[in-house]
Amino acid sequence: MSYRIGSGIDFHQLVDGRDLWLGGVKIPHPKGALGHSDADVLLHAICDALLGALCLGDTGIHFPDTDPAYKNIDSKVLLKKTKELITNEGYVVVNVDSTLCLQSPKIKPYVEQMQKTIANLLSVTERDISIKATTTEHLGFVGREEGLMAYATVLLKKNRIG
Repeated sequence: MSYRIGSGIDFHQLVDGRDLWLGGVKIPHPKGALGHSDADVLLHAICDALLGALCLGDTGIHFPDTDPAYKNIDSKVLLKKTKELITNEGYVVVNVDSTLCLQSPKIKPYVEQMQKTIANLLSVTERDISIKATTTEHLGFVGREEGLMAYATVLLKKNRIG
């Protein structure tokens, strides 16, 4: 059986006048992430981890911010397209372990919904999606609430039939 591990990371600036999307869920907050797409750092980190596991590059290669087709795109669409690339390579997702780094808001009330959303997109169970969060104790750009970041690690398994 062939297994592959990938890791991903993403950062976005927080600004007024944007919605905050995390894990495919709109989170009430006065600031949102700035980006070409909806700037969902968690989904972007997961996409990069999936692509990296199979040496397929990163989200910038597959979904460049210079392409108007991706302007304000829902990152759930990007994750779905990334999962299709993984499937086409003959792999399935085993699990995702992720960490969000943000000073606020607290995301615990939204984790279950994020897990459901991501599990559905990746064709796994909610128990296969780990979402943790941490602050940076007011240190750095995350602590000053200027931005946020996410890390993700994924395990893929070769889908052998017969």
